[in-house]
Amino acid sequence: MFEEPRQKMEAKRLGIFPNLSKDKVHIALPEFIAMCRDWGLEPLLPEDVAADFGCQGFDKQHITCMHNNDYLQPLDAAVSLGGDGTLLQMARYTVPAGVPAFGINFGKLGFLAEIDLPGMRKAISKLAQGNYTIERRKMLQATVIKDGTVLLTDHALNDFVLAKGMFSKLAHLRMYINGKPSGRYAADGLIIATATGSTAYSLSAGGPLVMPELDVSVITPVCAHSLTARALVIPLSDCIELTAVPGSEEMMLSCDGENVIEVQDDTYVRIEKSPYTMKLIRLTSRDYYQTWQQKLMRNV
Repeated sequence: MFEEPRQKMEAKRLGIFPNLSKDKVHIALPEFIAMCRDWGLEPLLPEDVAADFGCQGFDKQHITCMHNNDYLQPLDAAVSLGGDGTLLQMARYTVPAGVPAFGINFGKLGFLAEIDLPGMRKAISKLAQGNYTIERRKMLQATVIKDGTVLLTDHALNDFVLAKGMFSKLAHLRMYINGKPSGRYAADGLIIATATGSTAYSLSAGGPLVMPELDVSVITPVCAHSLTARALVIPLSDCIELTAVPGSEEMMLSCDGENVIEVQDDTYVRIEKSPYTMKLIRLTSRDYYQTWQQKLMRNV
């Protein structure tokens, strides 16, 4: 994790990615847009969101298609309104475009979306005045290959999960690290997480908490049919290959919680360090130790 010095935003164009399925987000969005304008920020919305809120006045300056990175190039920053899942969905578009981003948490935990609702106004004022730093979070890349043909390449900020299908039995997997046999699993699935993603699904499956600045991957089995299968932490530079044991039923590869492709037993998945990093805008001084204590020990 590399922290860049504080800097001043110039054009101040802010892309807003709201999760409108949350009632609180739906209610707060107009106020948030007004707040941005008060601080001299130019709020830019997806076309469908703008239409829902009668914001066609943005004219040609709004984002017209979230699936085309060309529309993200004019942005100076982006913000998600929702939970960590909303931020991860936003990152799929903003990371390849190099747009720095942050999240305002309308959900429960909010490890990535660090700004809570009461701190929203203060966060916008700090953003507009350039009082922020940028952390670079390392990511993973997955490549799905069949008969020498690449079927899919994707990038994850939190994790990739190769798991059994909805109606299949245990997933039977072989793992190779840097080309060498390194494990065989009978489990519901296998999580390959970044240090950032160590607080997500990997943690729920018994994986360790990892400082986000460490260049590591965390390999965590899900409900393994074994007393000796434990999480494994390896250098992020190591290449992981996963393949199904011949005769296994189909499995599903997911990226940051979204299913992306079915994986057959004649297909293998290569997971390695991504060329992308996420530029995460930090607007608070809260450190990692304080965050996990507040988020994970709140009921202790």
